[in-house]
Amino acid sequence: MEKRRILTGDRPTGKLHLGHYVGSLANRVQLQDEYECFFIIADLHTLTTRPEKHHIIEMRHHIRDLVLDYLAVGIDPEKSVIFVQSAIPGTYELNLIFEMLVSVPRLERVPSIKEMARDARLETLPFGLLGYPVLQAADILLPRAHLVPVGKDNQAHVEVARELARRFNRLYGPVFPVPEILLGEVPTLVGIDGVKMSKSRDNAIYLSDDAATVERKVRKMYTDPQRVRADIPGRVEGNPVFIYHDAFNPDKDEVEDLKERYRQGKVGDVEVKERLARALNAFLDPIRERRARYEAQPGLIEEILRSGIRRMCQEADETMHLVREAMGLEAQPGPTAHSVPPPGLVYC
Repeated sequence: MEKRRILTGDRPTGKLHLGHYVGSLANRVQLQDEYECFFIIADLHTLTTRPEKHHIIEMRHHIRDLVLDYLAVGIDPEKSVIFVQSAIPGTYELNLIFEMLVSVPRLERVPSIKEMARDARLETLPFGLLGYPVLQAADILLPRAHLVPVGKDNQAHVEVARELARRFNRLYGPVFPVPEILLGEVPTLVGIDGVKMSKSRDNAIYLSDDAATVERKVRKMYTDPQRVRADIPGRVEGNPVFIYHDAFNPDKDEVEDLKERYRQGKVGDVEVKERLARALNAFLDPIRERRARYEAQPGLIEEILRSGIRRMCQEADETMHLVREAMGLEAQPGPTAHSVPPPGLVYC
């Protein structure tokens, strides 16, 4: 029996943080033995808000950091396919086909699109950003994925992919599975300032942060704003420090003890934060060690990506053959048909 497939990934805009881990990475590591996993480095998606050439050139470094973060958390390139989105010609073709199957009003209802435009300080909404969920659907359905581990922010995007799979299958025949959504155990992790974690706000703790940096960031974390002294009872619910304790401190007895004393005004923020910094560094230490080990191997990242792109190109070719055949677009052999691509064009 063939394994079911997973597709998920990240935009190469910088190193990954703890929010990425709880939102998706932890699920990827756990599921790579059970599923056939495809992990996409979605460089084309960055063009929707960062089309300038210097951003594109910067992505080369970000792609390398992204792969290192994947390896550091435990993603195994022998089990999983890691590839760069822009290197797969089928992505562009399937995106174009899906654009014909969705309406502008439907895309305008995706709640995160306007938020992304606002975060990028865009005065007008680019066509590519409006179509972001369509390109994401092409990413998901090109390897014919059955499951998509995502953070809560991307849930609405995957719903578009599900709708497009059903619409295509209804119009042309059963080519695509309708992908299911898998949310992380902690779907949304706030930043150290108590609001949405993001690279642009500089409120994240990164998987590659050293121990001193983690301690410094934890000391800056927001707590209960009404609690000005340690002997004042504090609020645990919604408190960023305790959200992180629940997510990353494996000593549940210690966490419950801290919560009880915090509610009674019998423990200060300093101790609660010191315990959290210790727990976070214990969690991150093996990730840091693996990252350093992989980073010291010359050519490793490049070979992982070359292998992943070759494998994904094979899957994409098979999918696009099924798509064209179902739609009646498959070229028929004849006296004028080309048996090889025209010279000068580069294919997978």
